[in-house]
Amino acid sequence: MIIRVSEIPEDGLAIEGVDGFPHPFHDPTWVLEALSLFVSKDKDDVLVRGHLRARVPQTCGRCLEPFPFDLVAQVDTRFSPSPRIGEDEVELGPDDLEVDFYIEDLLDLNRLIQTETELGLPMKPLCRADCHGLCSVCGGNRNVNPCSCAVRLPDPRLAALKDLAERLSTRASLRGGPASPQGRTPSARPSAR
Repeated sequence: MIIRVSEIPEDGLAIEGVDGFPHPFHDPTWVLEALSLFVSKDKDDVLVRGHLRARVPQTCGRCLEPFPFDLVAQVDTRFSPSPRIGEDEVELGPDDLEVDFYIEDLLDLNRLIQTETELGLPMKPLCRADCHGLCSVCGGNRNVNPCSCAVRLPDPRLAALKDLAERLSTRASLRGGPASPQGRTPSARPSAR
């Protein structure tokens, strides 16, 4: 839905429901389930406040199973007129980072809904909080079948590195600090001439 900024009434514009947004997302598997927005003007700026609810398919970060993620996002965005190309550069302040832009008197609410939904998605989606993930030995989903695989022993070729790490750790704890190579201190470096 695109709104002409010049046609927004002085008392604002209420948008309820998803009927005016047949395809708000780039991905057709995302579904906008509910929407309530209030659009108002503040001089040349436009304020959009409200909330939305969407269902977005995700893949669990532990067990790799697909699951639907129900998202509820609060919307509180300020739009300003887009700066014209060729105008003097303006330094942005901290408050300016919370501003989006509309172009040529047109405000694209589909873009706002897409952005707010993307920002509400989790960084590491989980199908459930107690997801057991995949077995590191056989790769089976431990939520479906409890795995009885033995814990894999470390690679014997890395045993020498493990022994070295343990010795350095012991040496560091005896000194009361991190281990450093013998005869050198971290600040004693030869100067370049």
